Amino acid sequence: MATLTGGAIGGSVPVQRGGAVQTLRDSWVVAKRNLRRMTRIPEIVVFGMLQPVMFVLLFTYVMGGAISVPGTQGDPNAYKQYLMAGIFAQTVTFAVAGASAGIAEDMNKGLVDRFRSLPMARSAVLVGRTLADLVQTALTLVVLALVAFLIGWRIHKGVLEALGGFGLLLLLGYAFSWIGALIGLSVRSPEAATSAGLVWLFPLTFVSNAFVPVSSMPGWLQAVAYWNPFSATVQAARDLFGNLPPGPGPSEWPMRHAIGVSIGWSVLIAVLFSWLSVRKYRSAVG
Repeated sequence: MATLTGGAIGGSVPVQRGGAVQTLRDSWVVAKRNLRRMTRIPEIVVFGMLQPVMFVLLFTYVMGGAISVPGTQGDPNAYKQYLMAGIFAQTVTFAVAGASAGIAEDMNKGLVDRFRSLPMARSAVLVGRTLADLVQTALTLVVLALVAFLIGWRIHKGVLEALGGFGLLLLLGYAFSWIGALIGLSVRSPEAATSAGLVWLFPLTFVSNAFVPVSSMPGWLQAVAYWNPFSATVQAARDLFGNLPPGPGPSEWPMRHAIGVSIGWSVLIAVLFSWLSVRKYRSAVG
């Protein structure tokens, strides 16, 4: 993993070895460290799962009766089918707050300085963190899907399509975790990171097709909602789960090609913000 060279005062200092394979190995080591931390502090996982479950129950039983899905009048289960893709997408994106706070905490406690002294790839700290967050998000989605099944949500397409829907959701969550990484590197405390990680997510998730039909919004806001990357992933997941409302659906291009648009948005966000995050990290640690 590293070689030792003579230092200025006769000691030995570690020399980082490059290469994609080495970077992946270092990233996996960091990811395992973060996953072990989750098992030692189970409250992080438990409360991370409770929040989306509460959203499901509140939207279904408190507000669901007041929201009408076009083409499903008289169907008491219609909103449950419509809602769940939106809740899934909200869950994977709200994990950004945890990623932001975790990285900010590591920076505050000097853990990153210790990583800096090791012969490891600089990007491995961030890649490892985002991979660990992805694993936690996947576990949360499994629990949430079970709860949704218990309250009446169903998948009406095949196994491969359903797995594709969950795959798109996790891809969006992983892309957004890089936004969280950049936020965590840019603020001074975990508390600020949590706030900064959440404040912009509320308009993103609510100005979308996640919880209400876009057709109920003002005309100018509909255009924003249709081109929202969150809306594309929700629409694609509904399609792959077989939960689209009956009827022709929206004619807007992003909704007609939701699967491709969802993948394109997620890849673009991941590439852009991973580059910005690694650049910010390198400038922060020197």
